[in-house]
Amino acid sequence: MRASRKLTVALACPEGAWPHPDWPAPDDPYVERVVRLTAPFTAGPDTDVVILCCEDPPAALRELRAADAPVIVISPRRDTGTIVEAFRHGAGYLVEGDYCTRMLSSAVVGAGVGHTSFSPAACAALREGVRRMPADGDAPERLRGLLSPRERQIMELLSTGLGAQEIGLRLRLTEKTVRNNLSNIYAKLDARGSTDAVLRWLGAAPVLRG
Repeated sequence: MRASRKLTVALACPEGAWPHPDWPAPDDPYVERVVRLTAPFTAGPDTDVVILCCEDPPAALRELRAADAPVIVISPRRDTGTIVEAFRHGAGYLVEGDYCTRMLSSAVVGAGVGHTSFSPAACAALREGVRRMPADGDAPERLRGLLSPRERQIMELLSTGLGAQEIGLRLRLTEKTVRNNLSNIYAKLDARGSTDAVLRWLGAAPVLRG
């Protein structure tokens, strides 16, 4: 996605109405248009980001046809198994009641440039799930050793679910500087994006979308 182009967002809500009728605002600086999908949920080739609002994320993700468009799940479920399964599909995850529309906008913008966002509760569940996964010997420590102290700070914050803007505020860096650091981190870790990088940082075997 070109950063200068506004986004087309597809909404897939299998069980009911979209919970944020006022999002996005008419003057939203990032979202050009929103398309409501009907079952079976298939996102068009011009879709930049899909928001999947559902009760059963694993089943909905298996049925969704979104080509290469990144997906953000919104669900009331906060169990570790469900969130790890969404992560395996490369999807971001926002737990209902655990985020605001500002966080949703940040997640959409981040997804458009290859970042994967999690609300705080989802991130905590993900970290617990990754902690239980088998680590690849001392490979995680070797990978961490490739990063500078600043890059390690950024990865620690990224793994808690913060986006580039929030990381910049924490570390008193510009968002552009954080994104430049993230690009360097992905190259050093041989990670294809934030999802893969976080898994490697937390010490789990890489989980790639099949």
